[in-house]
Amino acid sequence: MTGSYRYDVEILHLLVSSGHAYFGRARDGAAEVPTTDAEQVDVVSGKGIVGDRFFGKAAHMDAAVTLIAVESLEAMAAELGVAPFDPLLTRRNVVLRGAHLAPLLGEEFALESRGGPGGVQTVRFRGGRPAHPCAWMDQVLAPGAHAAMRGRGGVRCQPLSDGILRRGPAVLISPVPLDPAQAGAATLFRPSRLP
Repeated sequence: MTGSYRYDVEILHLLVSSGHAYFGRARDGAAEVPTTDAEQVDVVSGKGIVGDRFFGKAAHMDAAVTLIAVESLEAMAAELGVAPFDPLLTRRNVVLRGAHLAPLLGEEFALESRGGPGGVQTVRFRGGRPAHPCAWMDQVLAPGAHAAMRGRGGVRCQPLSDGILRRGPAVLISPVPLDPAQAGAATLFRPSRLP
């Protein structure tokens, strides 16, 4: 990526689940599905995260991997006056700290993670569309979380390269300037360029 901006971030969680936990009516409760907070995940270009419920699904090719900034969840909990949320309950695949995600809609960007036998790994993505919250958030996070999460639900992305993401220190490589201080702010998601 030429003319790119580099931001130090942290990959806090990598959620992989073979099934959908939130469907139907919330009053019926979430489905019991195998869910892992992995140390690392394998990402396949155009398909998603190996073992995840969206992997290789035609309807989700442009949105197979979801990213969210943990600062969004922290801001929501503070606004609602509740204890911090378990980020895994949002069912987003990649939970980051320090990542201003809204400007990445419609953009090609990359996450560079470190460690493991392969050293530095870079996975490229295209920001596809906002990851809008569902009504389940009121049930699994706190009353009012569905509304509070609007504009803070993260970004659904298409993986553009194969690679490995690992928990821990990482670098977000963006073609547009980002403001990490805005990672938790609710925003109107407007792509700077259409894909």
